[in-house]
Amino acid sequence: MTDTAYDPRPDYLRALDQLGKVVALVTPDLLDRPTPCEEYDLRALLSHTLGGIHRIAYVGEGGRSLDVAAAAGEIEDDGWGPALERAKARAQAAWAADGTLDRPAEVPWGRIPGRFALAGYVMEAVTHTWDIARVVDASTVLDEELALGALAVAEQVL
Repeated sequence: MTDTAYDPRPDYLRALDQLGKVVALVTPDLLDRPTPCEEYDLRALLSHTLGGIHRIAYVGEGGRSLDVAAAAGEIEDDGWGPALERAKARAQAAWAADGTLDRPAEVPWGRIPGRFALAGYVMEAVTHTWDIARVVDASTVLDEELALGALAVAEQVL
């Protein structure tokens, strides 16, 4: 994460693609189930995760992350996949310009260069994809390279 040449955008899109594959397994009957995040059932965790995507998109658009709700709001029980695709498209557009990577970004853990803010949200997406996968299909095989990258970010943040 301290590498000023690191471009987290490809990893973020890979993380969101992986999340999309897991979200595609969500059915309405699973939404009230508990998750590894004790404070969230699956519906709340999905909302939190999509809210995070909108949050980092807003940061890429030049906003402050704490000005955006930490949850996605009301989403129909069968609407999680389309909602994720909309959030992903917004984030991809928000971070498309190379200048966003070096522009100062305000995120919950401080004011840092955009590339490091987005790297934190790679970690967030990868972590919550694992949490969601535990509920919808515990046998889901996830991207080990993404997981190791997320762990490296977490170690640096801590």
